[in-house]
Amino acid sequence: MRAATWLTHLEYDWESPVWRHWLEQLGERFTVVRYDERGCGLSDRDLGDLSLDRWVADLETVVDAAGLERFALLGISQGGAVAVAYAVKHPDRVSHLVLYGAYARGRKRRGDEFEARQADLLRSIIQVGWEEPTPAFRRVFTTLFLPRGSAEQMEWFDELQRNTTTAEIAARLRGARQEVDITALLPRVQAPTLVMHARDEGMVPFEEGRRLASEIPDARFVPLEGCNHILLEDEPAWPAFLDAIDDFLGSAAGPSDGDLDELTAREREVLELVAVGLSNEQIAERLYLSVRTVERHLSNIYAKLRVSGKAARAAAAARFART
Repeated sequence: MRAATWLTHLEYDWESPVWRHWLEQLGERFTVVRYDERGCGLSDRDLGDLSLDRWVADLETVVDAAGLERFALLGISQGGAVAVAYAVKHPDRVSHLVLYGAYARGRKRRGDEFEARQADLLRSIIQVGWEEPTPAFRRVFTTLFLPRGSAEQMEWFDELQRNTTTAEIAARLRGARQEVDITALLPRVQAPTLVMHARDEGMVPFEEGRRLASEIPDARFVPLEGCNHILLEDEPAWPAFLDAIDDFLGSAAGPSDGDLDELTAREREVLELVAVGLSNEQIAERLYLSVRTVERHLSNIYAKLRVSGKAARAAAAARFART
């Protein structure tokens, strides 16, 4: 389960050179549930009162609607505070907590006058230039999020900002996030916690990530080498991020004694849908994956089950049906 952040769009992110690898490669390991923050992407534009309690309530609604009983919770950037608050409120439901690029205190709660001035400036930039045809004002945020992004990635992120929400909503969300402070909740986290943070990123100071890890009981802290707030697929920090998650959640390692026991949880989901007659396109739609990812899963399944040729699909389905 991924707690929402601003600047996402459930549809556009699949086409994104910035977010697509997150969806595909995390989706290869787990069933990933995500949602757009209120006011952003496909969510309603009626914000209501913005508060940590409101954001936690939104997460509760999505979790219940998805029928999740116990799950790992991922909090990225602003979503980290929401994830921590949810984990404290529902310790029986969060099996593991993963925080990346997150913080306990918004810019105006860090006791730093310079950061507070930055917060006001960033909000003013949103109000003045967010919806302008030229991306000059939005490029400030793009540069903070993706200082090492390619031209394609930065242009895409420029447009995402305008496509995902309005200037008024972006300013309100940004202002509310600046005032968050969950410091008092950190010692109350019971779930095993992994905290990761890029050393040189400019959106959330590295020390804020280290602070999270030092105040959450027994949290594991993994520093990542890089400066992008959103990890890109071609940077060394991305496979390091995945390796840390695999190690923490144990998703990459599985039984090695053959046949169905060798399949990952995601591969078993794909094979189950093959067994009931769904096409690759239907499986992709059902599991929110790309068709290419489904095909890659099937190739892995066939290799592990030692089936090949034109009858591989039917043979794999029959093997699953006998279990």
